[in-house]
Amino acid sequence: MAELATIARPYAEALFQVARQHDLAVWRDQVDALAQVALDADLRSFAEHPKTQPDQVVGLVVEAVRRPLDAGVQNFLRTVVENRRLDAMAEIAAQFHALVSESQGVAEAQVASAYPLEAGQLADLTAVLEKRFGRKLSLTVSVDASLIGGVRVIVGDEVLDTSVLARLERMKTALIA
Repeated sequence: MAELATIARPYAEALFQVARQHDLAVWRDQVDALAQVALDADLRSFAEHPKTQPDQVVGLVVEAVRRPLDAGVQNFLRTVVENRRLDAMAEIAAQFHALVSESQGVAEAQVASAYPLEAGQLADLTAVLEKRFGRKLSLTVSVDASLIGGVRVIVGDEVLDTSVLARLERMKTALIA
C-alpha cells in the first residue's frame, strides 16, 4: 500500500502543522475517531457514490464519531471528503501519530514476541530498547508464535530481530552457502 502512504503523507503533514497550534492530544483522539469511522466499508461506499454530496458524508461521519469535533478537525475532514480520500484516513491517522510522536521525541516501535510479555518483562525490554536505539520509544506489542522464541523490533526503518526463527534462517543460509 505504498500508494496509499504517498497519498496520506501531505494530508498528515498539513494536519500536523495545524494541530501543533492546538492541543495535540485532543486532535490525536479526534483523528483516531475519524479513522475508526472511516474503516466502515458501507460508509466508504456511500462516500464514493457519484451522487453523494460531500456535506452528506461529512454530516454522517461527524454523527458516527459521536463526540464533538474541533472546527479544525471538521475542516480537515471536509477536505478529505471533498478530495474523495476517505479510504486513506487510517493511513493519514497513522502518519499523523508518527509526526506527533517524533515532535515529542518519541519513536514508534512495533514489537513482535513469540509469547505474551508480562508487565515487568515489557518494562525491562523497553529500557533495553530505548538504550539500544538512543531515544524514547512507544511500544506496540503483538504475539507472533512463528518466531518460536525471542522478539523482532521495528523502529522506523531499523529492524532488530533476535528471534529463534531469524537465527535458524541465518544458519540455513550459512549451511547452503
